[in-house]
Amino acid sequence: MPKIPSPPQDPQSLRFRNQLLTLSHGPVKYENPGLLDEALGVIPLDRIYGEAEDESQLLQATAASIGPNVKPEWGYQDCVIRALLKWFKGTFFTFVNNPPCPACASPTVALGMTPATQDEAARGAARVELYRCSENDCRAFERFPRYGDVWALLQTRRGRCGEWANCFTMLCRAVGGRVRWVWNAEDHVWTEVYSEQQKRWIHVDSCEGAWDNPRLYTEGWGKKMSYCVAFSADGATDVTRRYVRNASKHGLDRNRCPEEVLVWITDEIKNLRRENTGKEDRRRLIIEDHKEEKELRGYVVRALAAEIGRINLSDQVSSTGEEQKIPGRVSGTQAWREARGEAGNGPPAEDERPPREGH
Repeated sequence: MPKIPSPPQDPQSLRFRNQLLTLSHGPVKYENPGLLDEALGVIPLDRIYGEAEDESQLLQATAASIGPNVKPEWGYQDCVIRALLKWFKGTFFTFVNNPPCPACASPTVALGMTPATQDEAARGAARVELYRCSENDCRAFERFPRYGDVWALLQTRRGRCGEWANCFTMLCRAVGGRVRWVWNAEDHVWTEVYSEQQKRWIHVDSCEGAWDNPRLYTEGWGKKMSYCVAFSADGATDVTRRYVRNASKHGLDRNRCPEEVLVWITDEIKNLRRENTGKEDRRRLIIEDHKEEKELRGYVVRALAAEIGRINLSDQVSSTGEEQKIPGRVSGTQAWREARGEAGNGPPAEDERPPREGH
């Protein structure tokens, strides 16, 4: 049954509303023309568009070989984002466990948090991690500001999931994608990009190099999650059902507010973001909202049906008819992944343990 939106009344619900309202401001900055121009300046556009064109033509040829009315799985703009993802993870951005010593490049040891300098704070670093060189002959200190300012990230080109998702989402916007920044209450963030070809939002995790694999976290990493909320310049949407297909197995208690209150909060954010939107665009967004809600409900229905043995989850098989492989986490060290309960079936890595990701 549809939930009737209800405004927050109790202190906990009001705190959650304030948190989501604060988070909703982040993606608005991706619409800054100056920032987008700056972003385009660091992207190898000829390479990205060339790879996208090659993949798009291959997909079109594959579709044509199947039948005259078969559409390619992905459109050209999807291929642009896929090429951008490959470049971003493989070349542009670096995942930080413990940063190397600035003096001798030896491994460092975490000492905890330290206050941000005036310059760091001005570039959006609310938190700064402090490290010391592990070599007794050096013992130099290294600061790791957790920058929230996207312009700063274009310069540093390093971080954990918060920095990766923030910078990558903005770059997707710079090349023309409609984007969302997705917040998970259990300390992870990622990107969604709208596919005009498939008329739906696509999961993209730049840290993992993952494309359209929303079950990655629960069924690959073994992560349990409560809330996944997608924020964009057009509003906010609770997309938890896309990422938690089996709530009894992979879900955590959703106790920050009643469900009716969460609907009210996301509606409030949508109204705030769309108040200056034109009539036609507003109508288009409402239609998209209804279609997405139908999609999300469908995941729940199929999961329930699978639980009682009537059908298998239809999206266990990809469009090629092959079983979709869901890997474990690949970013971060093995010890760190295990400490976060996200190791899944991921490959082993050196035994270091950085602090929590944060974002």
